[in-house]
Amino acid sequence: MTVALINLRKSRMSRRAIGVVAVLTLLAACDKSDAATDTPTEVTVQVGPEAMTIAATTVLSTGPILSGSLVAERTAQIRAEVPGSVVQVFHDPGARVAQGTSLAKIDDRAINDAYLSARSGLTAAQTAADIAKRELERAEKLVAAGAISDRDVENARRGTLAATTMADDARARLAGAQKQLDATNVLAPYAGVVSERFVNPGDVVAPGSPLFNIVDPATMRLEAAVPAEQLAQVRMGAPVRFSVTGYPGRTFSGTISSINPSADPQTRQVRLFVRIPNSGNQLVAGLFAEGRVASNSRETLTVPEMAIDNRGLVPSVLRLKNGRTEKVEVTLGAKDEAQERVEITAGIAAGDTLLMGPALGISPNTPLKVTAPSDSKPRVP
Repeated sequence: MTVALINLRKSRMSRRAIGVVAVLTLLAACDKSDAATDTPTEVTVQVGPEAMTIAATTVLSTGPILSGSLVAERTAQIRAEVPGSVVQVFHDPGARVAQGTSLAKIDDRAINDAYLSARSGLTAAQTAADIAKRELERAEKLVAAGAISDRDVENARRGTLAATTMADDARARLAGAQKQLDATNVLAPYAGVVSERFVNPGDVVAPGSPLFNIVDPATMRLEAAVPAEQLAQVRMGAPVRFSVTGYPGRTFSGTISSINPSADPQTRQVRLFVRIPNSGNQLVAGLFAEGRVASNSRETLTVPEMAIDNRGLVPSVLRLKNGRTEKVEVTLGAKDEAQERVEITAGIAAGDTLLMGPALGISPNTPLKVTAPSDSKPRVP
């Protein structure tokens, strides 16, 4: 009986041990399951190619930024010089004219009558002057022979002087009448384009009334201003490269032709003028232009300004390497305001793929995938 009691106790202890092991095994399994549940799953971020760029060696230009409007270097407003009614108008706005081309005709009947009268007056005055001159010559010969007195010679001299003066006055009157008669035919002062016409046939004009505007498009001029502190970077003859509204993707060039010797007392800016050849007549006056004085240009490593993260103490970029983002601190150099690019002197190399814009908010060491077709590439400057 004792032996049976001992065996019964051993059986109960064995069952208890098995139960404890089962509970511990279950708890261990639960712990492993909880641990597996707590481990976060790595998420791959997708971005488009517009959020990426490639660091590249480009030409970096530095110099003052210029902006202003284009104006024709030669512009003339033609005004009436004589009164009268406009008989004919020969050209409309947009017409190209040569120097001396007739633009309009003003009624010249009254002026022509005055011209004919002045011409007749000159003929009479010149005839009287010739007669007086011959009388003086005769008197001088007679006084030499003792036939007349010196007083008669003096009277002849005075008569000749008066006749000559009247002839000169008649000649001046004829020249004035000729000038007025010529002014009835309105001529182009130089080759150009009629930009505006202010009169129509039948209009009555007075001296000073505007008739036409003539623009010579062969040479344009950009009027701009630079801050006084940048004046050292500006010199006569310095090249200027600029873009013009209405010509996307095209760059024009000119040279600084003059610099105002005084700064504006309110803005502290100095006005300057850029001469722009326009042999093909592509540029039009009145368009807005923006560019820069190319005071210094060199090849260097640059990236778009949107690829620089300035939120930290040190500027940095977010580089894509081996499919993951990598934060890299960089050293900045000069900045091209017109192209919106920044020089990188240390930190990255040419060919590195960088994120820019809102994509700079992605955390470092994040898996990244570019959502672009197989033939698409990141934007290269």
